[in-house]
Amino acid sequence: MIRVLLADDQTLVRAGFRSILEGEADVEVTGEAADGAEAVRRAAELLPDVVLMDIRMPRLDGLEATRRICADPRLAAVKVLILTTFDVDDHVYGALRAGASGFLVKDTEPTELIHAVRVVARGDALLAPAITRRLIAEFAARSDRPAPSPRLSSLTDREREVLVLVARGLSNDGIAERLVLSPATAKTHVSRIMSKLGVRDRAQLVVLAYESALITPGWLA
Repeated sequence: MIRVLLADDQTLVRAGFRSILEGEADVEVTGEAADGAEAVRRAAELLPDVVLMDIRMPRLDGLEATRRICADPRLAAVKVLILTTFDVDDHVYGALRAGASGFLVKDTEPTELIHAVRVVARGDALLAPAITRRLIAEFAARSDRPAPSPRLSSLTDREREVLVLVARGLSNDGIAERLVLSPATAKTHVSRIMSKLGVRDRAQLVVLAYESALITPGWLA
C-alpha cells in the first residue's frame, strides 16, 4: 500500500486528488495539509511514502517545506512529488535541488497522477518526460558555468557512464539495454552511485550531473 500525504492550500484540489487516488487499490491517502508548515508536521507524524506538494502555499511555501522534509534524516524514506504550473518553473528546479523526486503539472490527467505516485514511491525519479529534462537543462544553462565536482572522483568509469544515462532520463532497463547489462546489474550500479554521492534518489543524481558539468544542457538541442 502506497501512503500519500496531500499538501495544497485549496480544499477542492485536495478533494479532487483524494478522489482520484483512493480509487486505486494500492494507494491510501493518509492525511492532508493546507500549508507548508502543516505538511512538514504531518509528514513527521504520518511518515507517508509520498507527499504531493504544492509550491504556492501560505505560512511556508512548498519549496521550503520540501527542503525541511528532505533534510530530516527521520524522513529519509519520504518522497516529495511537486505539483506546479509552468509559471513557477524556477521554483521547480529549486525543489529538485532541495530533494524533491520530481514534479507534475497540476492539470495532469488522473492516470498520469496515479502513475507518478507509483513511480516516486518505488524510488525512481519522475524525470523521464522530455519537458522535465528541458526544464532542468534550461536552468542549468542560466547558472554560472559549473565546475567538476570532487564528489565524482569516487566513481568508477562505468559508474560515471551510468550516471550520464540516468541524467538523460533512462530507466534501469534502458541503461541495461544501452550498456548490454542485466537490469539487476544496472540497478546495482545506480544504487551504488547514490550511496557514494550521498543523494536520496535519481532526481538528485540528475541535478548533480548537470551542476558538476558531467552532462551539459546542449545534448537536448
